[in-house]
Amino acid sequence: MLEKLEQIKKTALTALTGIEGEEALNKWKTTHLGRSSAIMDAFKSMGSISKEDRGIMGRTANQVKLALQAALDEKKDALHQAAIQHALQEEKIDVTLPGYAIPRGRLHPATQTLREIYRVFADMGFQIYRSREVETDEYNFQLLNFPPHHPAREMQDSFYVASDADRGDNPILMRTHTSPGQIHAMRELTAEAPDNPPPVRIILPGMCYRYEQVSTRYESQFTQVEGLAVGKDITFSDLKGTLSDFARRMFGQDVASRFRASHFPFTEPSAEMDIECFLCGGAGCQVCKHSGWLEILGCGMVHPNVLSNGGYDPERYTGFAFGMGPERITMLRHHIEDIRYFWANDMRFLEQF
Repeated sequence: MLEKLEQIKKTALTALTGIEGEEALNKWKTTHLGRSSAIMDAFKSMGSISKEDRGIMGRTANQVKLALQAALDEKKDALHQAAIQHALQEEKIDVTLPGYAIPRGRLHPATQTLREIYRVFADMGFQIYRSREVETDEYNFQLLNFPPHHPAREMQDSFYVASDADRGDNPILMRTHTSPGQIHAMRELTAEAPDNPPPVRIILPGMCYRYEQVSTRYESQFTQVEGLAVGKDITFSDLKGTLSDFARRMFGQDVASRFRASHFPFTEPSAEMDIECFLCGGAGCQVCKHSGWLEILGCGMVHPNVLSNGGYDPERYTGFAFGMGPERITMLRHHIEDIRYFWANDMRFLEQF
């Protein structure tokens, strides 16, 4: 049996010497190390050998198998190196060809629109003010002229963080709009100079949350940009001039805009702003619902109650506020028909921007 194992080893190594290609090497491996190979048959026959000889026979068979495996690995490495040398000698490399471009990340389409909005309002002298996303009912509703049980709250179904009975009419919730930042900003300024607070000119971007039925046009979370200007002798004409100029800078100098009467509890009077559909030029299409106009934001003069809650005397100060959705503006600019694309993380969609 020992002589047979030695013969198996010799035959296999001799056959390996003449191997010149990977395909032939794989056939050699199957023949000499596969399940039906001679060395594996030797292992299968160990049960018929006497106990006294079984130990030395098993060790010898293992040694033969390990030797064949080592020879196989060495041959495989030699063939690989030979293939590399052949490629270097026979193949030509054009060193003048440009390299492969490395894929780079890019800004989210909503972020691109946000930055464009920042740029436009920064040119007008507005500063960015950040406020918290978790608010009290007092800041989110009550100080903005939404008293408890006001019917206007039904338009902003809310995510309440805690239903603590001890808080009564002032529970904690995820903000439904960026408007609470108006109160925070005004109170910070009036705390520094309560008798003569400075004017305000800020935008307040951030994420908002509403308990919406998710559809092609509504999401439970969305980005909003609030705007606030407070000072002496600010009129509705200042509001119209600011937002009309914003529309021209954002959508082109030739864009037409209009204001329609509306109602928001924290502004009086209130309006919604439309721009001429830039896809059909006002002729009417599916995007503008054949009206020729696209709504982009809501706005109005700050309600005297809101000014008072912020610490500004409505007898001395006036102001205007507005709110817009960057996702909606992005949808209009790029003819995107489903708002859910923004948060689905589908690279086929995101890479288009």
